[in-house]
Amino acid sequence: MTSQNSVTTPLDTLAASASAKKGPPPVHKWHPPLSGTMDMVIRRDGSWWHEGTQIQREALVRLFSTILRKDGKEFVLVSPVEKWIITVEDAPFVAVDVDVIGDGDAQVLHFTTNVGETTDAGPDCPIRVSEDPATGAPSPYVMVRDGLEALIDRKTFYRLAELGEEHDGRIGVRSNGVVFALEG
Repeated sequence: MTSQNSVTTPLDTLAASASAKKGPPPVHKWHPPLSGTMDMVIRRDGSWWHEGTQIQREALVRLFSTILRKDGKEFVLVSPVEKWIITVEDAPFVAVDVDVIGDGDAQVLHFTTNVGETTDAGPDCPIRVSEDPATGAPSPYVMVRDGLEALIDRKTFYRLAELGEEHDGRIGVRSNGVVFALEG
């Protein structure tokens, strides 16, 4: 309950909307008018910042991650009544672990992100590697959902490299019947 002196911010409204129901919200069905641009940034390391301050509450970050959507080239936090553009420096998530399930053609790479979301690499959730323009280092990604990718962290990428096999003269990994190159 808020006091008469408190101010409700767009962040409060979005949090309340997202926490009202259990399970992933149907953000694909929500099409409110654009409310504006929010001073929220998801940094390359996966940390979330609001008005220059890092959001320290993991539960709040996880909550906001469930109402994140990509509309064209814009990243938005969306509720049934509001839509706010936010800034994402690279990818909105970081893949912090991978489990290998099965082997051979039946192998599945099961990724876990920094916000606890999971995805299995495959035809609908590909792995891609590009070259980081700032460092020249490989930047590996896995699709999580609906155009939202996770940057694969270094330790997890090294684990993938250990699994790598030569396919058509390139090093790649297999998941859900698809071979993904580990080179940009």
